[in-house]
Amino acid sequence: MKKIIKSALLLLCSICILSACADDRDSNPTLQNPTDGSLVLNIPGMSENAIFDLANSETVNLTLNSLPNYGFPAYTNYTVSASLKSNMENSVDILSAASSKLVVDAASLASELTTLALAEGYDTEEFPLTIPVYFQVRAAATKYAGSAIEGTETTSNIVSLQKVLLQFSLPPVNPPANLYAVGNFNGWNWDTSVTMAPTYDAPNKFWHIVWIDESGLKFNAEKAWDGGEVGYAGLRNIGGSRAGDIVDGGGNIASSKPGWYLMVITAEVAGRDIVYDAQFEEPNVYLMGPVTPNGDWKELEDGTMLEIPTTLDGQFVSPAFARSVPGGDGDGVRAYIKIEGIDWWKTEFMVFGTKIVYRGAGGDQERVAGNAGQKLYLNFGNDSGEIK
Repeated sequence: MKKIIKSALLLLCSICILSACADDRDSNPTLQNPTDGSLVLNIPGMSENAIFDLANSETVNLTLNSLPNYGFPAYTNYTVSASLKSNMENSVDILSAASSKLVVDAASLASELTTLALAEGYDTEEFPLTIPVYFQVRAAATKYAGSAIEGTETTSNIVSLQKVLLQFSLPPVNPPANLYAVGNFNGWNWDTSVTMAPTYDAPNKFWHIVWIDESGLKFNAEKAWDGGEVGYAGLRNIGGSRAGDIVDGGGNIASSKPGWYLMVITAEVAGRDIVYDAQFEEPNVYLMGPVTPNGDWKELEDGTMLEIPTTLDGQFVSPAFARSVPGGDGDGVRAYIKIEGIDWWKTEFMVFGTKIVYRGAGGDQERVAGNAGQKLYLNFGNDSGEIK
């Protein structure tokens, strides 16, 4: 009898356990994809003729009338897009939020809309603009770490502000303060790139004597592969006496006749872009002042040009100094390259210790001493030199 009762109790417990498991499965939430139209963005509460002035507003507040239904409360990310077209073509994301409270920063929106307006063909002179702006929201359930769950994205209806007053809201575009060149001559290493010298009174004009071969070089305003580097296709114009030697080396500025070149880059602002013109000249370097044969401060004087090396590791070597100069507060050894239409002292440089220092856009340089019979030795690959 006891065995019968015991078996009955075991059977009853098994039934209860199975029943409980079934109940648990029935109560587990199941993720469901939201239906189209479940995410509804409210029309901004403004009269049809009201003008929304972004410059005098801190935020643009958007509200949702209904939220996507995933079958249970779920972490949701909301992304707000803006466009100048009613079909949201060429839209830009302006806000990402983990809350349905959608507060868009007005200044950031103005900057994005200015970029869109320029892309649509508006000129800077046409600003301020009064234009319609369209908004749409995307929502997606996310995992705890924040990544979206596949298949849960839904898109709202499109709403608009019909009269948005938009001031030009982008910072001014300025020519680069520096240019750096990197190439086969230094193993394409930005850490050892050459710094191009700005020209006195023309800071948007940079120059350097560089070695250009079949592999070529690029230049950039930053010492980095950041997408701003400029190669052959990035030059608007190519000129100069050696322009015929310059070729496209797989996107790089290359040469069909490897050797040393004087490269002059002029940066110019065109609209919102910076464009570059390049001159390639003979890499002629000249002495100036009392150390020259005539000592009469005449540009391009005979007998003053340095010998040009034919190899990457070669040195530019000057004629022997005709006279001694004391340096310091007196006369010194002076050297320059010549750019057509620019006075020699605006592109001069000198060796201090063992380093070439360019005058650039700065003031007058100190004077360096030299003795009659000595020579100036220069290596433009690493900007080093000496007087001996």
